[in-house]
Amino acid sequence: MNEKISQTLKSAETEDWLDLHIVRPFCYWWAVLFAKFDIHPNTVTIWSMIIGAASAFFFAYGCFYYEGIYGLMMNIIAILLLCLADVFDCTDGQLARMTGKKSRLGRILDGVAGFTWFIPIYHAMVYRFFMHHDIEFSLLGLDGNNEQIVLIATIVVYILGIISGITGLAGQQRLADYYIQVHLFFLKGEKGAELDNSKRQQEIYDQMTKETPWVERYFQKSYIDYTKKQEKKTPEFQRLLAVMKEKYGSFDNIPQEVRDKFRQHSLPIIKWNGLLTFNFRSAWLFLFCLLDIPVMNFIWEIVGMGLIAWYVNHRHETFCRQMAKAIEG
Repeated sequence: MNEKISQTLKSAETEDWLDLHIVRPFCYWWAVLFAKFDIHPNTVTIWSMIIGAASAFFFAYGCFYYEGIYGLMMNIIAILLLCLADVFDCTDGQLARMTGKKSRLGRILDGVAGFTWFIPIYHAMVYRFFMHHDIEFSLLGLDGNNEQIVLIATIVVYILGIISGITGLAGQQRLADYYIQVHLFFLKGEKGAELDNSKRQQEIYDQMTKETPWVERYFQKSYIDYTKKQEKKTPEFQRLLAVMKEKYGSFDNIPQEVRDKFRQHSLPIIKWNGLLTFNFRSAWLFLFCLLDIPVMNFIWEIVGMGLIAWYVNHRHETFCRQMAKAIEG
């Protein structure tokens, strides 16, 4: 990879193959263009949110089975818009590192961008099921002409969407983002990572005044909850941090051999962790939408992606427990 592109990445180790070889180089040239026009990274993030949310309108259409070529084109537009939103979401970070325009708000916005896309998309898919459900009903042997059955089925799908969105998409991507920052923390140290903690985020919020823009206060308050959930999901890692703080006094004093050992355990998990991020996740969304069975995306996120998230979390927590015991002696 071009050295200039590499310098705009957090680390090649935390990128999957598609991002590293295709998406990131493409985003680099977007970042170069935005830098020439002095466009702030936060502006690019907001564009990403708007474009991703707008794709929901097109995801609401049935695909070829229900609406022929027109439906297929609507779904292709939806896919392209969501991919463009992801490109901009990747570009903002590279632009920030390229121009030095990093900010706490930018970090927070980057963390919530994906949720801004998928909340309207998931609602669009529920609406889509309400309008087009012949495939699912035929598989389940249900009467698609019975309005009560259709309504009940739609309510069930909506509940699946909520579960998929909260415990699936939100929980899994929040965990994936955390493990990327954890890996960078041991690879590059505190300055090379964005490993935030809820206590520090609460202090930042408490220091805000009435003059602080309400948008910034709102996102900061939301980010406190975001970091608390990351910490709650990783108790053994939190214990490891506490043990190292007590043993070495400061995270900057962590011996290199300890950092190397952590990286040795973390690196294989990062590969699995990549499956919880946009590329792998969205590929299934696109497939199910093109096959005109988008409701299967909810089930896949709850079951399939849920198992991957459990495996990643279990492996990470296990070696953190082992390392904490070894450091304690």
